[in-house]
Amino acid sequence: MVASFVALAGALIALKAAGAAVGWGFQLQSPAAVAALSVLMLLVALNLSGVFEIGTSLQGVGGKLADNSRGLLGSVLTGVLAVVVAAPCTAPFMGPAMGFALTQSPIVSLSVFAFLGLGLAAPFVALSFAPALLRLMPRPGAWMETLRNVLAFPMYGTAAWLTWVLAQQTGSLGLGLGLAAAVTAAFAAWLFGRAQKREKTLALRGLALLALLAVGGLIYALAMAPRASVALTEAMTEAKVDLPSEPWSPERVAALRAEGRPVFVNFTAAWCVTCQVNDAAAIARPATAAAFKAANAAYLVADWTSRDAAIAAALAEHGRAGVPLYLVYGADGSDPVVLPQLLTEGMVLKAIDKAAKR
Repeated sequence: MVASFVALAGALIALKAAGAAVGWGFQLQSPAAVAALSVLMLLVALNLSGVFEIGTSLQGVGGKLADNSRGLLGSVLTGVLAVVVAAPCTAPFMGPAMGFALTQSPIVSLSVFAFLGLGLAAPFVALSFAPALLRLMPRPGAWMETLRNVLAFPMYGTAAWLTWVLAQQTGSLGLGLGLAAAVTAAFAAWLFGRAQKREKTLALRGLALLALLAVGGLIYALAMAPRASVALTEAMTEAKVDLPSEPWSPERVAALRAEGRPVFVNFTAAWCVTCQVNDAAAIARPATAAAFKAANAAYLVADWTSRDAAIAAALAEHGRAGVPLYLVYGADGSDPVVLPQLLTEGMVLKAIDKAAKR
């Protein structure tokens, strides 16, 4: 067991050193690596939740090898099998230790993994020297399956944290690719689990393989996501303008209308994707800003990102339960015109022009 953990540490240290040599840096600085780790943690969690099984097949093959060997070779194979089967199940507990080990020098990393091996081997050693202790061991039962399911949730949490890291690195574009990879991986795991419970499994296994290949493609795309996200952000920044605005309130609308000015009200929220697209594509545009200035129109923003009873009441007054909502008040004091939820620059320009003439 100790030798297996030390060998695992050596492989990880070698991979880390090779990555640093080609300039990749630490693995969590790579969006593709973060996404791959997130998908791996999700698959481990789904396995612990019982969506699919991998432990039984490993135990079957390893058990036969160990039973067919005698003496030290049988013991070695039994120890290797224990590490291979138990290591994924102990991930919620070993994760912090492994994370610490991989940031240290090779000597410290090897020492940490060696002690992990000693910890896993200690119960076997104790029971071998004192078989009477077997009476103190809990009996196998349904509690084992419950514990297994409970241990899935730290892995779900780890996958969620890694997804958050990915969002910080790549923005919304990379986050979308990462979430698509996670959903596709979960679908592949479900297909594989279904195949394990049925006789005719070739088609299901083939679909699962295709889904995993799609996951690989999405993760590969994430390697390009930072550059694509930067290019998209730069393009949108060049096209957008800083359109002067004021916070919305019923009193401010009434005051502006009393002055005989056209008023454009944008009911929006930071979490509303449609709102953000409309803002970038139709509202915060050079031509729109020029039209607002020419018509002496006021631009009011009703930000519903957080709860606001006044905004909720205004939405309900116009038959809406959510954002976006766009109102255009004419200079003549008439009732506001409600614009469509999907805007174009032409729609906004036409609405401002009509409001100025009313």
